[in-house]
Amino acid sequence: MLPSIIIYGLVNSVILALTALGFSLTFGISGVANFAYGGFYIFSGFVIWILLNYLKFPFLLAIPITIGVVGLLGFVTYWVILLRVRGIPLSEVIATFALGVGILELFRWMGFVTYEFTLPYLKKGMIMVAGVPLDYQRIFIIGIGLGLVLFLYFFTHHTRIGLAFRGIAQNERTAISLGIKSDRTAAISLAFGSAMASVASIVILPLGIISINTGYEVLLIAVAVGIVGGLESVPGIIVASLILGYAQIIAGTYFKPEWMMVVYLAAIVLVLTIKPSGLFGKFKELEERV
Repeated sequence: MLPSIIIYGLVNSVILALTALGFSLTFGISGVANFAYGGFYIFSGFVIWILLNYLKFPFLLAIPITIGVVGLLGFVTYWVILLRVRGIPLSEVIATFALGVGILELFRWMGFVTYEFTLPYLKKGMIMVAGVPLDYQRIFIIGIGLGLVLFLYFFTHHTRIGLAFRGIAQNERTAISLGIKSDRTAAISLAFGSAMASVASIVILPLGIISINTGYEVLLIAVAVGIVGGLESVPGIIVASLILGYAQIIAGTYFKPEWMMVVYLAAIVLVLTIKPSGLFGKFKELEERV
């Protein structure tokens, strides 16, 4: 029992981190809470499904095309929608949430609601780890999750765009005075966040089916992990994913599977009550603002 909890708790934690990283990246850089995130996630799944089943693209070719298309969608979303409401948080939330719902319900209207919509595993088969069966897809998820975190660190510390990301995130006015273009950087951050949602979608959706309702669940996961860890903090996202990932597995093992979703809601309420900025959040707490 214990080895199973440890192994599958780790897998679940990496899945949560993969799901939330793109949402956190965009918010940490541009301050935009992309509530279309779940829509982009499911959009990625259907795009690659169409490429594989209708256009007969090879899987390894369909992956970068899908990531590129979804990244471009995020980039266009900023210039077409968010630019007009930038700086008005409620309007940003409403606009992006409406876009996400529109994407999801468009696919529902088109009839993408049956159990035939599935993605292939990157590799079939399984191995035994400490007596626990573990399929190759979940091993790939762990590897891709760790690789993505390392890539983000290298990108934000050793590339021109990444340094611009950090500059805007730390102090937008100072960054602008140094020649960094705020809107362009924010648009690129939204593109990166959307592309990361696509990566998560491609590696996680093969474990189940491409369901419209999953889009709403993904948004809840991204928000919950972000609130617990701190929306602008990648280390916070990782720690929060470990906490929630293992809490879910323990709840599902010793109680009922229905309690796994309750973990998210309970964590949101608890953290907002005790530390509203999250475990690693840098926003000022209420007592510091008054």
